[in-house]
Amino acid sequence: MKPLRFIGSSLDDLKSFPVEARREAGFELYAVQYGLMPGDFKPMLNVGSGAYEIRLHVLGEWRIIYVAKMHDAVYVLHAFQKKTQKTKCEDIELAVRRYKQIGE
Repeated sequence: MKPLRFIGSSLDDLKSFPVEARREAGFELYAVQYGLMPGDFKPMLNVGSGAYEIRLHVLGEWRIIYVAKMHDAVYVLHAFQKKTQKTKCEDIELAVRRYKQIGE
């Protein structure tokens, strides 16, 4: 099992989710730690190679962008509430900056 590593404020951001969404996020991230894919996800090619977005539909729309391709850990780059159809540029840019912090 790979450990989780939270980049920047991603852990605090995840903690701000409602309890039900946090619980679902925990189940999904646990599966990722064991090399499985989340129930609802999409590749985030505009963030970087190997980046994925977990999509949670609990009391609103919630997203977690992570990278699991590294051998040492699963890196959680960003966690946020999605309020519009399209992901905001600021959220993608933040994930890209944090992706660069972990290296490739």
